[in-house]
Amino acid sequence: MKQFTFQELVRRGYQLVLSLLGAVTFYTCIPIPIGWALRFRGIARWAPLIGLLIGGILGIVDATLQKLGVPLLTRSAVIIASWIALTGGLHLDGVMDTADGLAVQDPKRRLEVMTDSATGAFGAMAAIALLLLKTAALTDIENHRSLALMAAAGWGRWGQVIAIALYPYLKPTGKGAFHKEAMRTPHDVLLGLVFILSLCSLPLLLDRGAWSVGLEMAIGGSAIAFLTGAWFHRQLGGHTGDTYGAVVEWTEAFFLCLFTSL
Repeated sequence: MKQFTFQELVRRGYQLVLSLLGAVTFYTCIPIPIGWALRFRGIARWAPLIGLLIGGILGIVDATLQKLGVPLLTRSAVIIASWIALTGGLHLDGVMDTADGLAVQDPKRRLEVMTDSATGAFGAMAAIALLLLKTAALTDIENHRSLALMAAAGWGRWGQVIAIALYPYLKPTGKGAFHKEAMRTPHDVLLGLVFILSLCSLPLLLDRGAWSVGLEMAIGGSAIAFLTGAWFHRQLGGHTGDTYGAVVEWTEAFFLCLFTSL
């Protein structure tokens, strides 16, 4: 059995921190000092944890607005706008490109259309529908909004990890290709799952009678994340960087809709 020295453990821990910070830089607009030697290979494993971070920040913003007396609908709209700003619209761009590609009748031209940076009518409609769905669902959630935001963002990014791990990447190069190359299955999938299931256990810790809520969050969230990625695979025969983003956004939206019933 290989023995690790203290220096080796420190070195590996330092590399993990740099990898996590690389994920923060890639997936969000949170500023990280430029001089730090960040690691980007394999950062997809941290995506669900980054989702929990994003949801937590949004929850703090929402609680602050509530203290200021901002009405529920306005708060929800501000949260959705902040969500886009915090991620730089990274995944929303994938929603629009994917919608434009799926609108093409000829399957051979879909990837070509998705590569085009210009947004078409179907992409714009998909973005509007998605944002309306998120805003409406969040407005219907009056209690435990921080929990809903963290779970939605976490399951959305776990869905992305599942899509990376299970399905082929359709282009030889692209912004999502390095995620596919560095993915470790099943380690990276299980790592994200542990993070989110820990969050889903919170209702049980706060109230032993709320076990059904945590169970529904876990089963419903994982099912939505898996099925969303599977649907895009069925339509295209695989995934691209754009569909990875689409999986994140649609999983978030559908989970918020599910949470309204919890």
